[in-house]
Amino acid sequence: MTTLTTTDENEPGSGPAPRILTDEELANLLSEQQFGVLATVKRSGHPHMSTVLYHWNPDERIVRISTTADRLKARHVRNNPRLALHVNGPDIWSFAVAEGDAEVSEATTEPGDTVGRELLSLTPGFQDPAQEAAFLRQAVKERRVVIRLRVSRLYGTALDISG
Repeated sequence: MTTLTTTDENEPGSGPAPRILTDEELANLLSEQQFGVLATVKRSGHPHMSTVLYHWNPDERIVRISTTADRLKARHVRNNPRLALHVNGPDIWSFAVAEGDAEVSEATTEPGDTVGRELLSLTPGFQDPAQEAAFLRQAVKERRVVIRLRVSRLYGTALDISG
């Protein structure tokens, strides 16, 4: 096998190498984005991936995701708590991955209960108390839960390409 070692930028394989992102850069990337791809583990051991809206709390190092109690991703987490969340950076050359163990909350059962309030904290602030109350009622009706991914490892890279 031949390895290219040329320094000519026009030659294949001679561009910049991926740069490992610092923990601060990774945390910032997670804070700046709101959508990611959640990877759970199926019973077969294969990954199951789904696009999710998430909320990252860098102080707690917890990613929170709202879903319903009977969704496949919630069932997967109950069976195997090992998860990863892949988040694209601001360009196609950068990404962050948050991985760790997760748990699924109990379903919200009363508007305004603890889980309902946690779900409410994941959504943009409501200006109208009637909208907030409607959200909490709908969360109960949908049997909403929170997946809490406790991040034990962050990693990712960027490829610094000018132009």
